[in-house]
Amino acid sequence: MTEQNRRILLKARPTGRPGPEHFELAETPLPEIGKNEVLVRHRFLSLDPYMRGRMDDSASYSAPVKLGEVMEGECVGEVVESRNPAFSPGDWVGGARGWQLYSAAPGHTVQKLPGVEGVPPSAYLGVLGMPGTTAWVGVTEIGQPRPGETFVVAAASGAVGGVAGQIAKAMGCRVVGIAGGAEKCRYVTEELGFDACLDHRGDLGAQLDEACPGGIDVYFENVGGAVQEAVFPRMRDFGRIAFCGMVAGYNVRPLPPGPNLTSVVRKRLRLQGFIVSDHPRAWATWRERGAAWIRAGKLRWKEDVAEGLENAPDAFIGLLEGKNFGKLVVKL
Repeated sequence: MTEQNRRILLKARPTGRPGPEHFELAETPLPEIGKNEVLVRHRFLSLDPYMRGRMDDSASYSAPVKLGEVMEGECVGEVVESRNPAFSPGDWVGGARGWQLYSAAPGHTVQKLPGVEGVPPSAYLGVLGMPGTTAWVGVTEIGQPRPGETFVVAAASGAVGGVAGQIAKAMGCRVVGIAGGAEKCRYVTEELGFDACLDHRGDLGAQLDEACPGGIDVYFENVGGAVQEAVFPRMRDFGRIAFCGMVAGYNVRPLPPGPNLTSVVRKRLRLQGFIVSDHPRAWATWRERGAAWIRAGKLRWKEDVAEGLENAPDAFIGLLEGKNFGKLVVKL
């Protein structure tokens, strides 16, 4: 093979908003594979908000990316060479292989994509991948909504929020989404089937009072910031909040103070943060359930596709500013 591997490296650590200067595009020879490894040509790269935390040299639930190393990310692609009896050239696989065109992967670090009729391979980075599984865990294990309850989800047009609301709707809840702009709100109600969607660019508190006159039973938190400030005082007694992400604060240094937590005691609220990697058994459960819903036409999703590895940094910067519409992937 004469093709070169192209990679996006972490060049410098941002102190606030990332910029193009924090990334570097580099070319290297194709990696050579060893025993029980496969050479994978990546076809799609997932871009997700958690990657901003990996750019910082600070303690978190996962180690930061080192300077000069490939940016972390999930990919799906095709096996082009194999020294592992479990894989053959042409197999589609997924795994955390980074922002690059090729990777040499030990067999245990990638999984064959099962394939669902009518579902593109990129869906295993979104609706049937980490975001979809995150939504399943946050709703069913953390929020635990009951039929008739009011379920509110931030970033409702996004990869996690859109699936979370559909799961809650299937469980019998009245589902209210929060998104940015009229176009996204129309998509949430008309395509995803939410009962209402509120534009956070307006008077969100007044909109919540109108859409949730009895208060909020379950809140799926993806955003934090001003959205959280509007939702928090409208939680009902014994409400539950599943903290999935706080993207509004990812570029803010120092971090802003949190809400007044007096109501946690007064309203007997249950607040729990979670990381989907702590729930390994949920992946197979959701993939089976989600695939069945897709086949039955009961689960919808949207992808926002950037073209070319070289455009991944700009697409990622836009993701942190809410410029994407749906699950953001890069077609490689």
